[in-house]
Parts: sequence; C-alpha cells; structure tokens
Amino acid sequence: MLRETLERRLPAAVLAGQNISRQRARAALAALGIVIGVFAVVTLGTLGTALQVAATAELGGLGNQVIISPAEEATIESLNSRDIQAIERAAAGRGTVIPLQTTGATARSGESQTATQVYGTTTPRTLFNAGNSIPEFHRQGAIVGAEVASSLGVQQGSQVQVGPNSYRVIAILETETGISPIQGNSAIILPPNAFTTSGYSQVVIKANSGGDAAAIATGVRSRLNARQSRVSVFSLQSVLTQIEEFFALLNGFLLAIASISLVVAGVSIFNIMLMTISERRGEIGVLRAVGIHRQQVLRTLVIESTLLGIAGGLVGAVGGVITVIAIGMNTELPLSAIFVPMNAVIVFVGFGFGVVVALVGGLYPAYKAAWEPPVESLRG
Repeated sequence: MLRETLERRLPAAVLAGQNISRQRARAALAALGIVIGVFAVVTLGTLGTALQVAATAELGGLGNQVIISPAEEATIESLNSRDIQAIERAAAGRGTVIPLQTTGATARSGESQTATQVYGTTTPRTLFNAGNSIPEFHRQGAIVGAEVASSLGVQQGSQVQVGPNSYRVIAILETETGISPIQGNSAIILPPNAFTTSGYSQVVIKANSGGDAAAIATGVRSRLNARQSRVSVFSLQSVLTQIEEFFALLNGFLLAIASISLVVAGVSIFNIMLMTISERRGEIGVLRAVGIHRQQVLRTLVIESTLLGIAGGLVGAVGGVITVIAIGMNTELPLSAIFVPMNAVIVFVGFGFGVVVALVGGLYPAYKAAWEPPVESLRG
C-alpha cells in the first residue's frame, strides 16, 4: 500500500531508488566520496571549535584583568597612595582594585624549605580561593599556596618561616588550574604590615567584563600617564582577543582543507554519473520513445545523485560526531566544549554541503542524458 502511494505521488523518487539498488557497488563508491568529505568537515570543524571553546574556558577571567605596575622608564619603583586613588577612580563601577606588594623569599618549615613568591594584600579573597578559611580582611598570619604547602608539609595551624619571620598558617589555597598572571600555587600571602617597604609593586584590577577592562586601561593611562609615563598598563583582554582570532583562523583553515575533500567527492560523483548514464543510454532512449518527458528523466537522475548525497552525508556526519566524542572521552578535551551550538551548526552545514555537492555533481550528466534525442540514445 505504501509502495503504491509512493509510486503514484513520487514516481521519480521511486525510480531513482530502484536504479540505485540495481547498481549498489557503484552507488556505494559514489557515496563514499561524500562520506569522506562530510566526515572531514564535521570532524575538523567541530574539533577546531571545541579547542577554541576549551581554550577560552581555560583562560577563565583572564581577559577581565588589568595589571598596572611602575613603568620601566619611570623613576618610581612603587605605586603610592595617590596612584592607587587615581586607579580606583578610573575603575569605579567597572571592577575591583587589588593593590599588591610582591617580593621573593625562601619559606621554611622544620628541615624543609622552598623558594616562593610573597604577596602582600589586605583582601586576598578577591584574588585567591581557599573557601571560607580566607579572611575578608587580612591582618595576621600566612595564607600558603597548595604547592608550597605540599613542599613544606604544612597545614592550617602550622608555623611557616618566611625570611627572618615566623607566621601561623591560617589557610591553604586550593590548587589553581587556570591561567593567571598571579599564581597562588607557589605563593605565600602575608598582610601588608609584614613588608618593610612602603608603596605597592603592582595593582591587579578584576574588571566586570572585557569591555570594562579596556575602559579601565584607557582611563588609567589618561590619568597617570598624561604628563609622563609613570605606569605600565597591561590589559589581558588584548591577549585573549588575539588567542580567539588565532583559533578562528585555525578553524577556518581546517574547514577549508576538509571542503577540498568534498569538492573531490563532487568530481567523483560527476564521473560516476557520466559513466552510469553512458551505460544506460539505451534505457533512457526507450523511456523517451514511449513518452516519458525529458523533465521526468532529468528529475529522476538528479534525485539519484541527491539520494547518494543524503546517504553519504548522514553516514559522514554521524561518523564525525562519534569520532569527536570518542576523542573527547579519551583526552583532556572536555565534552562540554564539544556540545556547543556552533558545533551543531557545523554538523548540519557539513551534511547540507555534502548534499549540495552531490546534487551539483549529478546535474550536468542528468541534463545531458535528458536532452539527448531519443534516436541517438537508442543507437547506444
């Protein structure tokens, strides 16, 4: 019943399916080119996007940070309270200002010792993470990075010696996995009164967004570098933008390479359709002689190539998705970076591109066969 309905409503599609089933080996070879092309587009395209998403997630809020320090050509070696006030005015409503004192030192506990970076700040919770054990306002004691704590074998409540002074460990920082210019893993955070020098070595601003970071950087330069170059302002948003541009270029390059294989697949279908139609000239001539219109012949042959494109595109798209998921499950590439809307678009575009390539590859041979005079076709 269903077959009769299809033959009555879609005779060209039914005839095209019958023609493909009679020449399965040749049809499989033609579809194989589409499978390979779509598989390459989907695999390389989704992998490139997943890498870009994973890299952006790994960088975290890096693009929202602004680092301010004394300029190399300036005579000042630290930032004073006036500089901090000017920076706070530039960042008002756009981010949080964290002045830092920094120095290098050797930390000891018992017989163990290690080199460490020492930061001085009254608000460590803004930059570092150790749960609720980090105080809102840092007045005394030492907050120890995870690597330093492991090297010295200390824990909360232990004593650690930094330089000539000894401090009680009030918190152990959680291990940091992201990328940041302020690394807490190998650092010890002390209150500012532990430093003998006045002024601040640098200021870190955690902006509310990348746009706010750029605006803050511009505002700080206009306020502090108007007359002379006093400070160096480094907005990490520019670095993040360059990284995103690199991945976008890489993804486009991968898609271009994969698209070449689809073009080759189109040429393959073109050749196979030409060969198939050449062998079926007599059959096509009989159809034309008994009254089948040339448009119906054209429609049938075009549907044949389109069906090959649909079958090859489906197999290639599904195979590409499975391959990328397998790569994510067996590497450190997170699955959350794979299942993003952009990758769904790439899969559908790759499938559609494969169908279009197959359709275009079959158009000329179909047109040539449909418009050939029946007498010439019957001659073979």
